[in-house]
Amino acid sequence: MRLAIIAFAALAACGTTASDPTGAIRYDGIETRLLDGDLVNFHVKVANATAAQDVTDYAECAAAQYALIRGYGFARNVRTLVDEEGGIWAGDAVYTISSALPRGLRTIGAEVTVAECARRSIPTV
Repeated sequence: MRLAIIAFAALAACGTTASDPTGAIRYDGIETRLLDGDLVNFHVKVANATAAQDVTDYAECAAAQYALIRGYGFARNVRTLVDEEGGIWAGDAVYTISSALPRGLRTIGAEVTVAECARRSIPTV
Protein backbone atom coordinates (compact mmCIF):
# COMPACT_ATOMS: atom_id res chain seq x y z
CA MET A 1 0.00 0.00 0.00
CA ARG A 2 2.78 2.43 0.88
CA LEU A 3 4.52 1.79 -2.46
CA ALA A 4 1.30 2.60 -4.30
CA ILE A 5 0.98 5.94 -2.46
CA ILE A 6 4.59 6.86 -3.28
CA ALA A 7 4.11 5.91 -6.93
CA PHE A 8 0.91 7.96 -7.10
CA ALA A 9 2.64 10.98 -5.56
CA ALA A 10 5.52 10.68 -8.03
CA LEU A 11 3.13 10.49 -10.99
CA ALA A 12 1.14 13.45 -9.71
CA ALA A 13 4.31 15.49 -9.41
CA CYS A 14 5.34 14.56 -12.95
CA GLY A 15 2.00 15.74 -14.30
CA THR A 16 2.41 19.12 -12.66
CA THR A 17 5.96 19.79 -13.77
CA ALA A 18 5.47 18.56 -17.34
CA SER A 19 2.86 21.21 -18.17
CA ASP A 20 3.81 24.22 -16.07
CA PRO A 21 6.53 24.32 -13.40
CA THR A 22 4.42 26.65 -11.26
CA GLY A 23 1.53 24.19 -11.18
CA ALA A 24 -0.96 26.91 -12.14
CA ILE A 25 -4.00 25.91 -14.15
CA ARG A 26 -3.49 26.74 -17.82
CA TYR A 27 -6.50 27.01 -20.11
CA ASP A 28 -5.31 25.72 -23.48
CA GLY A 29 -8.12 26.56 -25.83
CA ILE A 30 -11.71 26.13 -26.84
CA GLU A 31 -13.04 24.68 -30.07
CA THR A 32 -16.68 25.43 -30.78
CA ARG A 33 -18.93 23.61 -33.24
CA LEU A 34 -22.54 24.40 -33.97
CA LEU A 35 -24.21 21.00 -34.25
CA ASP A 36 -27.76 22.09 -35.01
CA GLY A 37 -29.65 25.37 -34.51
CA ASP A 38 -29.38 25.65 -30.75
CA LEU A 39 -27.09 22.67 -30.02
CA VAL A 40 -23.39 23.51 -29.60
CA ASN A 41 -20.35 21.32 -28.95
CA PHE A 42 -17.33 22.63 -27.02
CA HIS A 43 -13.92 20.95 -26.85
CA VAL A 44 -11.70 22.42 -24.15
CA LYS A 45 -8.20 21.62 -22.88
CA VAL A 46 -6.74 22.40 -19.47
CA ALA A 47 -3.24 21.75 -18.14
CA ASN A 48 -2.62 21.30 -14.42
CA ALA A 49 -6.30 20.92 -13.57
CA THR A 50 -6.82 19.80 -10.00
CA ALA A 51 -10.06 17.96 -10.79
CA ALA A 52 -12.51 17.28 -13.59
CA GLN A 53 -14.54 20.22 -12.25
CA ASP A 54 -11.89 22.64 -13.60
CA VAL A 55 -12.59 21.30 -17.09
CA THR A 56 -16.37 21.43 -16.75
CA ASP A 57 -16.15 24.99 -15.41
CA TYR A 58 -14.10 26.02 -18.47
CA ALA A 59 -16.66 24.45 -20.82
CA GLU A 60 -19.49 26.18 -18.97
CA CYS A 61 -17.74 29.53 -19.30
CA ALA A 62 -17.32 28.94 -23.03
CA ALA A 63 -20.99 28.01 -23.40
CA ALA A 64 -22.18 31.08 -21.49
CA GLN A 65 -20.08 33.47 -23.59
CA TYR A 66 -21.14 31.73 -26.80
CA ALA A 67 -24.80 32.14 -25.83
CA LEU A 68 -24.27 35.87 -25.30
CA ILE A 69 -22.42 36.24 -28.61
CA ARG A 70 -25.37 34.61 -30.40
CA GLY A 71 -27.84 36.92 -28.63
CA TYR A 72 -29.19 34.33 -26.17
CA GLY A 73 -29.41 34.58 -22.40
CA PHE A 74 -29.33 30.95 -21.33
CA ALA A 75 -27.61 27.63 -21.86
CA ARG A 76 -28.34 24.12 -20.64
CA ASN A 77 -25.77 21.38 -20.29
CA VAL A 78 -26.69 18.24 -22.20
CA ARG A 79 -23.54 16.26 -21.38
CA THR A 80 -19.87 16.70 -20.56
CA LEU A 81 -17.17 14.07 -20.96
CA VAL A 82 -13.78 14.60 -19.30
CA ASP A 83 -10.53 12.73 -19.92
CA GLU A 84 -6.97 13.20 -18.63
CA GLU A 85 -3.75 12.07 -20.25
CA GLY A 86 -0.25 13.15 -19.31
CA GLY A 87 -1.39 16.09 -17.21
CA ILE A 88 -3.60 17.50 -19.97
CA TRP A 89 -7.33 17.37 -19.29
CA ALA A 90 -9.79 17.45 -22.20
CA GLY A 91 -13.49 18.16 -22.07
CA ASP A 92 -16.14 17.45 -24.67
CA ALA A 93 -19.33 19.26 -23.72
CA VAL A 94 -22.65 19.77 -25.47
CA TYR A 95 -25.00 22.62 -24.56
CA THR A 96 -28.25 24.01 -25.88
CA ILE A 97 -28.55 27.77 -26.04
CA SER A 98 -31.83 29.68 -25.84
CA SER A 99 -33.36 33.09 -25.27
CA ALA A 100 -35.75 31.78 -22.60
CA LEU A 101 -34.87 29.74 -19.54
CA PRO A 102 -34.78 26.15 -20.81
CA ARG A 103 -36.34 23.26 -18.97
CA GLY A 104 -33.98 21.06 -17.03
CA LEU A 105 -31.80 21.06 -13.96
CA ARG A 106 -28.44 22.05 -15.45
CA THR A 107 -29.33 25.50 -16.81
CA ILE A 108 -27.14 28.58 -16.61
CA GLY A 109 -27.83 32.28 -16.96
CA ALA A 110 -25.26 33.44 -19.48
CA GLU A 111 -24.60 36.96 -18.13
CA VAL A 112 -24.20 35.84 -14.52
CA THR A 113 -21.98 32.92 -15.53
CA VAL A 114 -19.70 35.05 -17.74
CA ALA A 115 -19.28 37.55 -14.88
CA GLU A 116 -18.39 34.72 -12.48
CA CYS A 117 -15.91 33.31 -15.01
CA ALA A 118 -14.21 36.71 -15.27
CA ARG A 119 -14.07 36.95 -11.47
CA ARG A 120 -12.40 33.52 -11.34
CA SER A 121 -10.07 34.32 -14.30
CA ILE A 122 -11.50 31.52 -16.44
CA PRO A 123 -11.36 32.54 -20.11
CA THR A 124 -14.37 32.38 -22.41
CA VAL A 125 -14.83 32.14 -26.18
